[in-house]
Amino acid sequence: MFDIAWSELLVIIVVALVVVGPKDLPRLMRTAGQWAGRARAMADQFRRSFDDIARQSELDELRNEVNRLQETRIDPQAEIETAMYPTGNPINFGNDDVSPPAPPETPSVEPPPSSTPSSSSVSQALPEPTETPART
Repeated sequence: MFDIAWSELLVIIVVALVVVGPKDLPRLMRTAGQWAGRARAMADQFRRSFDDIARQSELDELRNEVNRLQETRIDPQAEIETAMYPTGNPINFGNDDVSPPAPPETPSVEPPPSSTPSSSSVSQALPEPTETPART
Protein backbone atom coordinates (compact mmCIF):
# COMPACT_ATOMS: atom_id res chain seq x y z
CA MET A 1 0.00 0.00 0.00
CA PHE A 2 2.63 2.55 1.04
CA ASP A 3 5.51 0.52 -0.40
CA ILE A 4 7.52 0.45 2.84
CA ALA A 5 10.33 -2.09 3.19
CA TRP A 6 10.99 -4.06 6.40
CA SER A 7 14.10 -2.06 7.18
CA GLU A 8 12.22 1.25 6.87
CA LEU A 9 9.41 -0.08 9.07
CA LEU A 10 11.98 -1.10 11.72
CA VAL A 11 13.49 2.40 11.67
CA ILE A 12 10.02 3.98 12.11
CA ILE A 13 9.23 1.69 15.07
CA VAL A 14 12.57 2.49 16.78
CA VAL A 15 12.05 6.26 16.28
CA ALA A 16 8.45 6.02 17.59
CA LEU A 17 9.70 4.03 20.65
CA VAL A 18 12.34 6.67 21.41
CA VAL A 19 10.09 9.70 20.77
CA VAL A 20 6.83 8.45 22.32
CA GLY A 21 8.25 6.07 24.88
CA PRO A 22 7.42 2.48 25.68
CA LYS A 23 4.59 3.47 28.02
CA ASP A 24 2.48 5.40 25.45
CA LEU A 25 3.38 3.36 22.34
CA PRO A 26 0.42 0.88 22.62
CA ARG A 27 -2.07 3.79 22.91
CA LEU A 28 -0.46 5.50 19.87
CA MET A 29 -0.67 2.25 17.83
CA ARG A 30 -4.32 1.79 18.81
CA THR A 31 -5.15 5.37 17.77
CA ALA A 32 -3.28 4.92 14.48
CA GLY A 33 -5.22 1.67 13.87
CA GLN A 34 -8.52 3.44 14.52
CA TRP A 35 -7.60 6.18 12.06
CA ALA A 36 -6.64 3.58 9.47
CA GLY A 37 -9.99 1.80 10.07
CA ARG A 38 -11.91 5.04 9.64
CA ALA A 39 -9.97 5.83 6.46
CA ARG A 40 -10.79 2.36 5.08
CA ALA A 41 -14.48 2.77 6.02
CA MET A 42 -14.61 6.13 4.24
CA ALA A 43 -12.89 4.64 1.18
CA ASP A 44 -15.36 1.71 1.14
CA GLN A 45 -18.30 4.11 1.49
CA PHE A 46 -16.96 6.23 -1.37
CA ARG A 47 -16.46 3.12 -3.51
CA ARG A 48 -19.99 1.87 -2.73
CA SER A 49 -21.55 5.22 -3.59
CA PHE A 50 -19.55 5.34 -6.82
CA ASP A 51 -20.71 1.79 -7.67
CA ASP A 52 -24.32 2.76 -6.90
CA ILE A 53 -24.07 5.77 -9.21
CA ALA A 54 -22.59 3.58 -11.98
CA ARG A 55 -25.30 0.93 -11.46
CA GLN A 56 -28.01 3.60 -11.54
CA SER A 57 -26.54 4.97 -14.77
CA GLU A 58 -26.56 1.49 -16.31
CA LEU A 59 -30.15 0.95 -15.15
CA ASP A 60 -31.18 4.27 -16.69
CA GLU A 61 -29.57 3.28 -19.99
CA LEU A 62 -31.29 -0.11 -19.86
CA ARG A 63 -34.63 1.52 -19.02
CA ASN A 64 -34.25 3.92 -21.96
CA GLU A 65 -33.42 1.01 -24.28
CA VAL A 66 -36.50 -0.94 -23.12
CA ASN A 67 -38.71 2.12 -23.62
CA ARG A 68 -37.28 2.66 -27.09
CA LEU A 69 -37.96 -0.98 -28.02
CA GLN A 70 -41.51 -0.75 -26.69
CA GLU A 71 -42.19 2.38 -28.73
CA THR A 72 -40.96 0.89 -32.00
CA ARG A 73 -43.27 -1.70 -33.44
CA ILE A 74 -41.46 -4.56 -35.09
CA ASP A 75 -42.97 -6.11 -38.21
CA PRO A 76 -41.78 -9.75 -38.22
CA GLN A 77 -42.57 -10.24 -41.92
CA ALA A 78 -40.54 -7.18 -42.88
CA GLU A 79 -37.66 -8.35 -40.69
CA ILE A 80 -37.69 -11.79 -42.36
CA GLU A 81 -37.85 -10.27 -45.84
CA THR A 82 -34.97 -7.95 -44.99
CA ALA A 83 -32.95 -10.91 -43.74
CA MET A 84 -33.78 -13.00 -46.82
CA TYR A 85 -33.39 -10.24 -49.41
CA PRO A 86 -30.89 -7.67 -48.12
CA THR A 87 -30.94 -5.77 -51.44
CA GLY A 88 -34.73 -5.52 -51.35
CA ASN A 89 -35.37 -7.55 -54.53
CA PRO A 90 -35.98 -11.29 -54.62
CA ILE A 91 -33.79 -13.33 -56.93
CA ASN A 92 -35.59 -14.33 -60.17
CA PHE A 93 -33.23 -16.98 -61.62
CA GLY A 94 -34.00 -15.90 -65.21
CA ASN A 95 -37.80 -15.97 -64.99
CA ASP A 96 -38.44 -12.29 -65.61
CA ASP A 97 -42.12 -12.49 -66.47
CA VAL A 98 -43.35 -14.94 -63.87
CA SER A 99 -47.09 -14.77 -63.44
CA PRO A 100 -49.39 -17.07 -61.51
CA PRO A 101 -51.07 -19.78 -63.57
CA ALA A 102 -54.56 -19.04 -64.85
CA PRO A 103 -57.38 -20.89 -63.10
CA PRO A 104 -58.92 -23.72 -65.12
CA GLU A 105 -62.05 -22.84 -67.07
CA THR A 106 -65.26 -24.33 -65.74
CA PRO A 107 -68.03 -25.18 -68.22
CA SER A 108 -71.12 -23.10 -67.81
CA VAL A 109 -74.41 -24.92 -67.22
CA GLU A 110 -77.21 -23.70 -69.48
CA PRO A 111 -80.89 -24.67 -69.20
CA PRO A 112 -82.24 -26.90 -71.97
CA PRO A 113 -83.53 -25.00 -74.99
CA SER A 114 -87.08 -26.35 -74.65
CA SER A 115 -89.64 -24.58 -72.59
CA THR A 116 -89.87 -25.32 -68.93
CA PRO A 117 -92.41 -27.96 -67.94
CA SER A 118 -95.57 -26.83 -66.27
CA SER A 119 -96.47 -27.91 -62.77
CA SER A 120 -99.21 -30.24 -64.04
CA SER A 121 -96.79 -32.19 -66.22
CA VAL A 122 -94.38 -32.48 -63.32
CA SER A 123 -97.06 -33.83 -61.01
CA GLN A 124 -98.08 -36.34 -63.71
CA ALA A 125 -94.54 -37.56 -64.10
CA LEU A 126 -94.04 -38.20 -60.39
CA PRO A 127 -95.83 -41.16 -58.82
CA GLU A 128 -98.14 -40.45 -55.94
CA PRO A 129 -96.86 -41.49 -52.54
CA THR A 130 -98.42 -44.60 -51.08
CA GLU A 131 -98.92 -45.35 -47.45
CA THR A 132 -96.65 -47.94 -45.94
CA PRO A 133 -98.04 -50.29 -43.30
CA ALA A 134 -96.86 -49.56 -39.76
CA ARG A 135 -94.56 -52.14 -38.23
CA THR A 136 -95.43 -53.72 -34.95
